Amino acid sequence: MAAQTTTDTLCHLLAGGCSGTVAAIATSPLEVLKTRMQSSPGLSGRPGTVAPPGLLRALRSILEKEGPRSLFRGLGPILVGVAPSRAIYFAAYSKSKEAFNGVFVPDSGAVHASSAGLAAFVTNTLTNPVWMVKTRMQLENNARGEQARNALQCARHVYRTEGVRGFYRGLTASYAGISETVICFLIYEKLKKRIIAARRRVDSPTRLPEGDRGAWDFLKLMMAAAVSRGCASCVGYPHEVVRTRLREEGSKYRHLFQTARLIMAEEGLAAFYRGLLPQLVRQIPNTAIVLSSYELIVYLLGKSK
Repeated sequence: MAAQTTTDTLCHLLAGGCSGTVAAIATSPLEVLKTRMQSSPGLSGRPGTVAPPGLLRALRSILEKEGPRSLFRGLGPILVGVAPSRAIYFAAYSKSKEAFNGVFVPDSGAVHASSAGLAAFVTNTLTNPVWMVKTRMQLENNARGEQARNALQCARHVYRTEGVRGFYRGLTASYAGISETVICFLIYEKLKKRIIAARRRVDSPTRLPEGDRGAWDFLKLMMAAAVSRGCASCVGYPHEVVRTRLREEGSKYRHLFQTARLIMAEEGLAAFYRGLLPQLVRQIPNTAIVLSSYELIVYLLGKSK
């Protein structure tokens, strides 16, 4: 029984890591655009009260001033961090579900919410230094042809100027954003249950033997993931803006509530949704790819046992 549990954990680790890497590479340029739009007016080249640039204008500005390569700035830390972070998340989520099924009604909303929240807490705590370096790299405004710092140089600079604590800037905002993850998985698990229930109906024209899944199932899971992430992002997005501001170098932002108050006082409520469009354009397909790839890899590894 112990060997089976270990095998299952490794299966979830591998599935989470592979699916996260595929999605991160595909959506990297949108991540850079989102981070730039979330940053302080001064950092993105905007005078204090001027309206922030739209998605296409921000893209054009980056391409003209910094070149196409800048759209993949921070990809190194993303590739280093996304596989372990996704692997940790899905393994923790799977283990937590197993534990919480013994506490709450099995496979209930309470189980899914508690599992998603705990998995997000563990993952955010362990991987924050990687995302801190990624954000700093994405916020650099280097002229075309000017050498940008690589991940190691950026990490050294953070350590030299801010110490170990510098790598954990924005962590409180990440904790605040756990609600977004919980909402996403609550909706996803609910939709997934309905998809599986529909497939088990005797009168279903696409009914397969118990445990089997077809291509249409994974397409529906992808759509379920897209819907769940879209809803969750709209609700929990403000924490992303606060987190980006906290990670800016030499900024006036110190902690979660102080940052939120400053943004509200100086820029208004709309500032909390700056960069939401590229976030949705990036996160919806990203999450759809991650969750459907994860389900497919777990399914294939399970079938190969």
